[in-house]
Amino acid sequence: MRSNRDAIRAAQDSPSGTAHAVPPVTPAAPDGPNAQAVAEGVHPAAEAATREPAVTRLPCPPPHRLEGCAHADALSPAERYGELFVRVQASGIFADSKTFPDCLPLAPPEEILDRYRRQRDLPGFALEAFVAEHFARSTVPDSHYVSNRDESLREHIDSLWPVLTRDPIDHPPWCSLLPLPHPYVVPGGRFGELYYWDSYFTMLGLEASGRHDLVRAMADNFAYLLDSYGLVPNGTRSYYLSRSQPPVFTLMTELFEAQGLEPPHAYLPHLRAEHAFWMDGAERLSPGTAHRRVVRLPDGSLLNRYWDDHARPREESFLEDVVTAHRGDRPAHLVFRDLRAAAESGWDFSSRWLDASDSGTPASLSTIRTTAILPIDLNALLWHAETRLATLCERAGDAAGAARYAAMAHARREAVERHLWHPELGAFVDYDWHRGARRQCLTAATVMPLFVGLASDHQAAAIGAALRTRLLAEGGLATTCVRSGEQWDQPNGWAPLQWLAIQGLRRHGDEALAHEIADRWLSTVAGLYRREYKLVEKYRLRRKGCHALGGGGGEYPLQDGFGWTNGVVAMLLQHYPEHPAAGTRAGVGANGS
Repeated sequence: MRSNRDAIRAAQDSPSGTAHAVPPVTPAAPDGPNAQAVAEGVHPAAEAATREPAVTRLPCPPPHRLEGCAHADALSPAERYGELFVRVQASGIFADSKTFPDCLPLAPPEEILDRYRRQRDLPGFALEAFVAEHFARSTVPDSHYVSNRDESLREHIDSLWPVLTRDPIDHPPWCSLLPLPHPYVVPGGRFGELYYWDSYFTMLGLEASGRHDLVRAMADNFAYLLDSYGLVPNGTRSYYLSRSQPPVFTLMTELFEAQGLEPPHAYLPHLRAEHAFWMDGAERLSPGTAHRRVVRLPDGSLLNRYWDDHARPREESFLEDVVTAHRGDRPAHLVFRDLRAAAESGWDFSSRWLDASDSGTPASLSTIRTTAILPIDLNALLWHAETRLATLCERAGDAAGAARYAAMAHARREAVERHLWHPELGAFVDYDWHRGARRQCLTAATVMPLFVGLASDHQAAAIGAALRTRLLAEGGLATTCVRSGEQWDQPNGWAPLQWLAIQGLRRHGDEALAHEIADRWLSTVAGLYRREYKLVEKYRLRRKGCHALGGGGGEYPLQDGFGWTNGVVAMLLQHYPEHPAAGTRAGVGANGS
């Protein structure tokens, strides 16, 4: 096996434009605002944050080993490096908290920690120098791609797929990156690993671009993750193994079937495994109790919530989480759990998970209560999974399994109707099971029941009216009605929500509103591409003058690349080939100049 230094050197020597190449790495030099004057002490809150109450902690699977692929560390970075991890993350050496957990160790991790413990109290010890000597970091490019002015937006997307594709054979050893058997597409920017729900929307674009090879490879990667870990993790890093993301593998299998890539029953065992993960503990619950991701309401209904099996700061957002918990008045481990659970939702972060202040405006992030909320999109996806499982079991001759999943889907549908439909709003909403009340905020998550077929035509008509009057913005469909400073709120719009809304509305015959959202969204994306030569993670839905803008808010700068934006735009251009965005070119004005 190659040494880490050899792997790093090989990565640095590879051509930047080579397909499947891992981004080059550089020594882990400091880049944070305090890099020249790192504090010698560590804030007590940061040190205490790693001492997770035993009652809140559940075991997570270790990284799996795969022949032909470098082994990941058996422990996550926080577990492996202990006090070194805390000191680095609390020091301000790196501006982005995700940098250190993603760093590549230049020696076996046990040796690095042993050297740190022997050297840390010596005169003249410098933490930043020690980190630079023992770790290298993956370089996040300023821009993943330089646009060719001769290419249209559609052609540009096709040419992005090789740039965003990674091959696990190039994974360096001993780091947090999980092994996979096949190539995969990453979102871009700081997100250099495979992500779960992002990938469904990316796969739409791969299909539109005729990249059936990558769609099949990614499907098999997700099947491998379910076989290896019993879940699809948030992303393919060891520190993500305690949580998943919205369960879209069922949607992926429908995509495979529609394209003739795989017979419908091929992934039945994996669909069963994922459903079992989300329903773990359900059979033992009495009314008014919860276990992990399942809640049994006082009326006996079973619904699901987002969760994480750890109650400590996220390793990739360590300092941010410590600061958030310190600002609140709740026990820190409860805040950490809810921050992690929101990360499982994919909506990290949003007023959707926060309490409201006395004035009705969003309260601070420290009031986050994700685990107290039963989300409409999650429960719609699980209803869809249960109906799909019932159908596939019936086709496979498993009558008992078909009956079981059909009964679960029927019960879930009744519970959703009873608790998550808000007749006054004319929309589906989330449910606060701690307080026994529906949440009053309208969010774009209300479109998921339309997309999967859970909503009735009457409900779809009401939702369409609510979207048009409250969430339809100049540049597309807004995420919520609230301005909180969080990225999953006003004024941002996100590609996956546009797709779910457009397809959900079309499913129920509202072609006019679907076309209106698609037109506004494509115009937004094309406007930014024309001016800045790129596609980005999220967009501001209100223009500044005549210019489209990338979105803001959240814990990190705007990322470009960008997997799910590319995928949704490619598929929308296939549905609306006459839209002016199809011919948009970088640097060329709307009038062709």
